[in-house]
Amino acid sequence: MNQPLPPPVVGPQQQLNEITLKALILGMMLSVLLAAANAYIGLLVGMTVSASIPAAAASLGILRLFRRSNILENNMVQTSASAGESLVAGIIFTIPALVMMQAWQGYHYWPMVSIAVVGGILGVAFTIPLRRALIVEARLTYPEGLATAEVLKTGGIETNKDSPDQQDTAAPNANIGLLAQASVLGALYKLMESGLGLVAGGIGTVRNWFGGSYLFSGGITLSPALIGVGYIVGINIAVLVFLGGVIGTLIGVPLNWLLNREAILLAAGLSPGMAMDQIGTQQWGSIATAAWQKCRYIGVGAMMVGGLWSLVSLAGPLSKGVRASLKAYRSHRSGLDAALPRTEADTPFSIVLLVAAFAIIPLYAIFYVAMADYEYKLMVAALMTVLMLVLGFLFASVAGYMAGLVGSSNNPISGVTIATVITSALILVNIMGRDGPGAVLGPIAVIYLAALICSAAAIAGDNMQDLKCGHLVGATPWRQQLFQVVGVLSAALVIPLILSVLDAGYGIGRPLEGGDPSRVLAAPQAGLMMALAQGIFGQGIEWNFIYMGFVLAAVLIALDSYQQRRNASFRFPVLAVAVGIYLPLGLSVPIFVGGVLAALVARHKARKQTDGSHNNDNRGVLLASGLITGEALMGVAIALYIAFIGEPLPTWRLGGELGVAAIVVICAYLLKQTTRADNHQR
Repeated sequence: MNQPLPPPVVGPQQQLNEITLKALILGMMLSVLLAAANAYIGLLVGMTVSASIPAAAASLGILRLFRRSNILENNMVQTSASAGESLVAGIIFTIPALVMMQAWQGYHYWPMVSIAVVGGILGVAFTIPLRRALIVEARLTYPEGLATAEVLKTGGIETNKDSPDQQDTAAPNANIGLLAQASVLGALYKLMESGLGLVAGGIGTVRNWFGGSYLFSGGITLSPALIGVGYIVGINIAVLVFLGGVIGTLIGVPLNWLLNREAILLAAGLSPGMAMDQIGTQQWGSIATAAWQKCRYIGVGAMMVGGLWSLVSLAGPLSKGVRASLKAYRSHRSGLDAALPRTEADTPFSIVLLVAAFAIIPLYAIFYVAMADYEYKLMVAALMTVLMLVLGFLFASVAGYMAGLVGSSNNPISGVTIATVITSALILVNIMGRDGPGAVLGPIAVIYLAALICSAAAIAGDNMQDLKCGHLVGATPWRQQLFQVVGVLSAALVIPLILSVLDAGYGIGRPLEGGDPSRVLAAPQAGLMMALAQGIFGQGIEWNFIYMGFVLAAVLIALDSYQQRRNASFRFPVLAVAVGIYLPLGLSVPIFVGGVLAALVARHKARKQTDGSHNNDNRGVLLASGLITGEALMGVAIALYIAFIGEPLPTWRLGGELGVAAIVVICAYLLKQTTRADNHQR
């Protein structure tokens, strides 16, 4: 963590154009595109992945079409583009809860834009004081920032088509070629699956044995995008997500059925005294679903403890980082550090304070409108505004710090959001009560606050990753922070439209009337936030299963602490297992497969130890990102077609064998492309 960093690619005395019109336009376009892709994948599986590396590769390929471009321009593009991917995570993890609890009848445009803009800009502002402490002084890793810098370096410092010393374009062209190939592959699979029905979207089965005493349910979702997710998060997280699926489905469902048979029959809409030999195949499926729905609350309990543990464990390092940042600002302001180089010039602290101060007005307005005609809405809106500023800074700081340790893709944003929901709900329930209008409006206010803080925390982690990349390539921090805001604004204007389209095409969190329930985008994180908020306000929550989650989390924390003391590479972060329990098992299987592929590639490279290892590392991430982006964007395109035409594409429903065969081919392609010798070595 404290290894000395190499000097930046572009020194502080060297001046290159960073903010250009083409970089601005391209950054905004990629921000919107990647926001759409991550909205789909995040609603499907409850996880999002960093878009910095594919954004950098796309930027390198596109800006080379112009006569002149440079590494700092490309860095600005990826900074803006990755902001869209991060902001959408903050929205999709929370806002669908308002529709699912019927507080909203659809995805309201201006309230969503307001939440995204205010939350996103505050996320940037809150982390500006931390840049120097965490990146320069503490030298946290920020793995995606390091990898993105490596991608940007392949394009050289500056290109000029009129120059006889034009840099070799093989590496950047290969990068965007790989990204395009994998994107087309992912898009074609999604078209064949969701669009035309030529391949199945998954396979699954429900079986009962020993006269109905043992209930087995299992399945596999066939998705190149989820394989890509597993590849990017790596074998450790992929194994833990799969372990969570095993606990929740293969262990939890049969045990729950064995111990709570009558309650599960009732939840499945069947008579509690029904004989086992009277239950049909379809009814067994309903029973398995009802049993799993209760088991997933084990994941809720584990997430609650995991989120709080993250905050407790980071209290010391975080306070140290904040003190170091404030000391650096005071030193600069007093003139002791007057000759600040270009590469250390952040947005002035006075502007950060002004942004936070001016944010009070829109924050208050957002909560005031949310409280409708509640008698004490003036007081509640003021309280929620204060909570947003205090908890927002705390949790954005935690997210920025965690991104430095585990990366943006593994950053437990849901943990800080859960902590927000629990804290604010416990405060509000004592003010608004569990009866009358307060019981209805209280959970709504909690979700509004959670959306703001989740957006701020997601952007905070992304901002720190991008600033790490900028530190390595020699960018000007305040310009990057400005482009991060550009990315936030670009994505915020289209995210409500994206969610409206996806809801009309698939259904988010609940099936459409007359729609196919198997195609619903589950929005697992939003469902969790809704369950917690409403449960604390007295609308029912499965506390017994949540207590089981508490115990499981304690065991995992003990295991993780033991592994940390041993300096072991395999760790047990609670939130990865908790997410696996909360998700259907079928979604965790392809994630596990992707993680295994990543481990095989890493083992191959360790054995070969070639000089082109960095290129091969990026190669795998680019291919995985392409599979995610292609499938997700095709999913959005199909939803657009359904939303505007009103009917799905004509389909040919085939069995799962062809889908399995197609996934095997895609896995083989990914493995071959990432393990073959690098043809671009010079």
